[in-house]
Amino acid sequence: MNELTEEDFVVPPVKYEYLDHTADVQLHAWGETMEEAFEQCAIAMFGYMTDLERVEMSQMHHIEADGDDLEGLLFHFLDELLFMFSAEPYIVAKKVKITEFDRVNFKIKAWALGEEFTIGKHSQNAEVKAITYSAMQIVDRPRTEHPEIFVIVDI
Repeated sequence: MNELTEEDFVVPPVKYEYLDHTADVQLHAWGETMEEAFEQCAIAMFGYMTDLERVEMSQMHHIEADGDDLEGLLFHFLDELLFMFSAEPYIVAKKVKITEFDRVNFKIKAWALGEEFTIGKHSQNAEVKAITYSAMQIVDRPRTEHPEIFVIVDI
């Protein structure tokens, strides 16, 4: 396991929002890079489930995901993180950092910093049941504008 630095515990500024969608919620995330947009989308998902202000960064979990294309990679990346939250010990992440992003073979390695979800300490907002491909958009623009992601999650 790599040693963490002080910078690893600095939470990046918020670059996501929630858009209304019938019976679901649409996550809209962006970043300076595609990696940052993926990371922001992951944090948006956790932020929809609980108030991230109450989450401490005391545990690190590693995840890996792959796909057949960029959309598949995003789907499996978010699905792995959702599984981390849905299976014991129910980890909620406050920060997600991609350490490897292979856009040729569509593979991601990342770590998530957070803690075990505890009722009473953490608010119970909407439960994300599944990631969907429905209306998924990954907007990869030329260098003049930033990448954007739109993902609908089933709640």
